[in-house]
Amino acid sequence: MPFYLDFEKPLKSIEEELELAKIRKDEKAVLGFEKNLNKAISKAYGNLSDYQKLQLARHQDRPYALDYIKLILDNAYELHGDRRFRDDSAIVCFAGEIDGVACVAIGEEKGRGTKTKIARNFGMPHPEGYRKALRAAQFAEKFDLPILMLVDTPGAYPGVGAEERGQSEAIARNLYELSDIETITISVVIGEGGSGGALAVGVADRLAMLSYSIFSVISPEGCAAILWNDPEKAEAATKALKITPDALLGYGLIDDVIAEPIVGAHRDKKGAADAIKRYFLDNVAVLKRQDKSERLAVRYEKLMNTGRFSDSPA
Repeated sequence: MPFYLDFEKPLKSIEEELELAKIRKDEKAVLGFEKNLNKAISKAYGNLSDYQKLQLARHQDRPYALDYIKLILDNAYELHGDRRFRDDSAIVCFAGEIDGVACVAIGEEKGRGTKTKIARNFGMPHPEGYRKALRAAQFAEKFDLPILMLVDTPGAYPGVGAEERGQSEAIARNLYELSDIETITISVVIGEGGSGGALAVGVADRLAMLSYSIFSVISPEGCAAILWNDPEKAEAATKALKITPDALLGYGLIDDVIAEPIVGAHRDKKGAADAIKRYFLDNVAVLKRQDKSERLAVRYEKLMNTGRFSDSPA
């Protein structure tokens, strides 16, 4: 059974009636319900608030990294382990092909179902996960393969064991190495982009976001708890943080917004996967035409110009 957010609930009854009409093979009723459904979809998704976009980014039916990898990557072969400590299943790495283009895909994976979510630590990587991602990226660099990185995490795991094994150093190492890696890199935020846990696989020639994803230095709940001592003010914090794709594009913090289906990736997984695939292939083609030294120089300038400040009074 699909899960409906509060603002999606008007769609439920229409979809149920539509299915019954299809079973009855009542073509006239089907056409009528389809028309009503399209109107309801336009109304529900036509003017979403920042908080509603946050809810969609966290939707329980939203595709995760493995969903997209299975839909767009052919001849996939999984790469395991960091060769130092263990295989962190919160990050998945694959070699394969996208429409004949050999590449490496790296994704943060939350998992479905209680057992799988626990096994994948709810998509919160340990340091060995980031080292595993870096090992896969260096493998791609060795064979001059473009890299597709799929960002979807509440944040890096903050547990004692992770800190003992160098969580901060692992994230910093990825930022440093990915900023200078010679192969083409494209990163896409597919759900939640949480803090340094997202940045560790977010440094790339192109950084894009799906239209119902978020990218933030802190969760809205965490921000509300710090600023107002009230996690219930998450909606106000979401608006203040400016974490949606359009806001971040306006600030120059991301390169592109990838339009997912209006009903959201959770209701049209293939449509969202096709959008990511087109974005990856189009940008790989463009970046391949650039001289390598020029491409690295552009990447460096972009990173050095990230963020703004003003010393004048507000």
